[in-house]
Amino acid sequence: MNHTPQQAIKELLYKMGDDALIMGHRNSEWVGLGPILEEDIALNSIAQDQTGYAWRLYEMLHQMGEADPDAIGFLRRPSEYKNCHLVEYPIVDNGIGEYDFTLARHYFFDHAHLLRFDLLRASSYEPLAQLAAKAVGEVRYHVFHANVWVKNLLEGNEESRRRMTHALVEAFPLALGIFEPGPYEAVLREEKIFAGEDTLRNAWLDQVVPSLRSLGVELPDPDSVEPAYGGRQGYHTDYFDALVSEMSEVLRAHPDATEW
Repeated sequence: MNHTPQQAIKELLYKMGDDALIMGHRNSEWVGLGPILEEDIALNSIAQDQTGYAWRLYEMLHQMGEADPDAIGFLRRPSEYKNCHLVEYPIVDNGIGEYDFTLARHYFFDHAHLLRFDLLRASSYEPLAQLAAKAVGEVRYHVFHANVWVKNLLEGNEESRRRMTHALVEAFPLALGIFEPGPYEAVLREEKIFAGEDTLRNAWLDQVVPSLRSLGVELPDPDSVEPAYGGRQGYHTDYFDALVSEMSEVLRAHPDATEW
């Protein structure tokens, strides 16, 4: 089957936008619940950035003939979203969540996010290259924030080290799902739109594995781990339907509302 560059760009924009929107929503849920006030502010600021990236990516899709950003973000069926599984998990859920998991997810996701934007600065699709050039400076702050907190907890007391290590190891297979290849990888590379998920995955592993090893954390061999694939194809976790319903309830209840 022949794939067009426009199809490839749309698929890339959808998965990037959906990752950013869902990650932003999950991070925003910590407002008022963070361990210290500074973290309420910092994680909310990061969430706002991520929601902003989602809007920009959805706006690019709108310019390519897709629905408007609000409809893309809030009015699709859950199976139409292309985000990875990592971003879907709740912030608290019987030990799966908690702040240690949020920080592990933050660390893995934002290292990948920064590397993706860095690669996209050379994209032949100019709107995406322009967004990437602006975003890398902001996402560097996100990565710095994640690095500081993961390091602090790993170098804290016995409990903080145990919990942070456990969260990183548990989140690793989910994080590998970020790099689920799509049907347009060859087109993206040939058209110089994006270097591809394999390139991004290798760069990410080269960054996070030695960084965590230097802090005493040995991640599983990535070749022996089954990545959490499926999200890019619309197959999501049991948490996702409720997340989409909550996220979209205001727009669905008041579809004709306008700004003052």
